[in-house]
Amino acid sequence: MGQLYSCVIFLFFSISCFGQQLGFSLKDGQHKVKIPIEIQNNLVIVPVILNNQLPLKFILDTGVRTTILTDKTYSDILQLEYTKKYVIGGPGGEKLIEAYITNNVSLDLPGVRGEGHTMLVLETDYLELRNYLGADIHGVLGYEIFSRFIVQIDYTNKQLILMHSDHFKPSKRYQKLAMVVQDTKPYLLTEVELNDTTRLSVKLLIDSGASHGIMLEPDSDDRIILPKRHLKSIIGRGIGGVITGNVGRIKSLKMGKYSILNPITNFPDLNSYSDTLKNSTTVFRNGAIGGEVLNRFDVIFDFPHEKIYVKKNGNFKKSFYFNLSGLTIKAKGSSLRKYEISDVRPNSTAERADVQVGDLLVTINGLAANELDLNNINGFFNSKPNRKIFLEIIRNGVKLKRSFHLESQI
Repeated sequence: MGQLYSCVIFLFFSISCFGQQLGFSLKDGQHKVKIPIEIQNNLVIVPVILNNQLPLKFILDTGVRTTILTDKTYSDILQLEYTKKYVIGGPGGEKLIEAYITNNVSLDLPGVRGEGHTMLVLETDYLELRNYLGADIHGVLGYEIFSRFIVQIDYTNKQLILMHSDHFKPSKRYQKLAMVVQDTKPYLLTEVELNDTTRLSVKLLIDSGASHGIMLEPDSDDRIILPKRHLKSIIGRGIGGVITGNVGRIKSLKMGKYSILNPITNFPDLNSYSDTLKNSTTVFRNGAIGGEVLNRFDVIFDFPHEKIYVKKNGNFKKSFYFNLSGLTIKAKGSSLRKYEISDVRPNSTAERADVQVGDLLVTINGLAANELDLNNINGFFNSKPNRKIFLEIIRNGVKLKRSFHLESQI
């Protein structure tokens, strides 16, 4: 679901020199806390207060070792001190981003105190998270939370539950699966059916910080080949820009006793995300499971014991669709309620209807675009095949009308 730029958000970094003791604890001697969350494009957004002063919103990401602040503006406001500067390069040694290290940071969530943290601070929001998610997102929070608590993500009720392991008693309604935690990241050993003749055992990163369903890396196994029906497309954003690849469907993914049927699957181009903050070469993997699969379950992570518990929810049988309009929308303005077309997939239904990059959305099927958030708009454009879409747009100051039917090309 969702638009192409936010289908895969790579936000990973590992700093081996971090030796400072991290300190998350539940307040007032509690054994369990419940935290309200937002779900934006299959991503879990949690409220965080930085250094007892600044209320921010962070993505909860199982694939991140160290807390990341995506814009140095906020740490400058708090006058945090930086102990080290990094220049992160891409292919060919090209400089992509500058980042800084700050220590002894406090990170509080409702009912949770976090002291003595080290944080990676990006010079600026290279990934344009707020624009492509249409929400104020300021950072990423990962392993520090998962290493301290049993972490339950209730996608249906939009709730994050943190508890101490000695007070965790999983219900028999959950299925317990073994996972492997390597380099602070969780992996599931499971099976995929690519088609009627090819079934593979695979090792997949469990990545709550990616909004796609499944990603398979063709260079990890010669048997991972593109489905007959596939699209060349942008599949995400990295620090160097767009991430390209192909998108298709595989026959199934196994999650214990559950079979996820006909899921949309990304097949990234070779080296297409070697310039991202979420590319690790230290651990072999065949791909990743993202939020569009995870949100079909109530998920409980037990990192210390390398277990994951899953129970299907009301989203389980929801159909997988990939960008039925062919449009990628970017939210702009201080309120993020001005919407610009940032990409139009070649030969998509929107391109054939003469919707162009740079067009501004005015209305969608009679609804004022500025009264909708980006999550609503993306859902509208990805609701179901054959739905008729009527747009009013502004192009070079001129108001135009366009219409098309949503269609699935894979």
